[in-house]
Amino acid sequence: MTYSFKPIGIIHSCYKEKFGTPRQARLVTEAKAQLELVLPYAIAESVRELENFSHLWIIFVFHQTANNAWKSMVRPPRLGGNQRVGVFASRSPFRPNPIGMSLVELEKIETVKNKVVLHLQGADLLDQTPVLDIKPYLPYADSVDYAQAAYAASTPTTTTHIDFTEKALQQCQQKAQKLDIDLQTLIIQILQQDPRPSYKTQNQVDNRIYAMKLYDFDLHWVYQQKRMTVLELVDEF
Repeated sequence: MTYSFKPIGIIHSCYKEKFGTPRQARLVTEAKAQLELVLPYAIAESVRELENFSHLWIIFVFHQTANNAWKSMVRPPRLGGNQRVGVFASRSPFRPNPIGMSLVELEKIETVKNKVVLHLQGADLLDQTPVLDIKPYLPYADSVDYAQAAYAASTPTTTTHIDFTEKALQQCQQKAQKLDIDLQTLIIQILQQDPRPSYKTQNQVDNRIYAMKLYDFDLHWVYQQKRMTVLELVDEF
């Protein structure tokens, strides 16, 4: 038996590629996103009373890896990328059905004629992600005080310090005004999650220049001795 689903909406976010996107929601609190509903779901009635919930579950499609083969065993980043676990004991995007879920904060709902947009915060969703469903977060049912989480029992921690060159600082200030966000804080929160491949996180010397797409620019940085230095923000042409 097979099932087919139609997206109810599409995500607009600062993340343009998998590299650099947080591995879980709410780790980068400055990350904002918009969920734009599509017709026939883009009507005020479909979100009535939703604004009274502070957090939402977003059910979505891993659209960038949807055509990749699923894997029965995967290497979770929390285990250093070297130890394998079963795919169902992970949140890997390489699943039998490329479906993900994300817990985000709801800032507000914008409703204008046939346009309904949910403004989200703390998102870990790629730009253009198709959304299958929205469910309100219920603290009494969705939070379990005594739950166990195996190898991911605690919030990831980092001792990495983030520096900015003078050029990068100036570029952040210029772009922050246009984007109306605290861009420097957003970049710090993203890089403190150390988006490099997991096997790299143990290396103390890594002179490679890394780049990730953020909004409409490429963010360039280097890692050296537990310090990351943001070099520049390169506009796309």
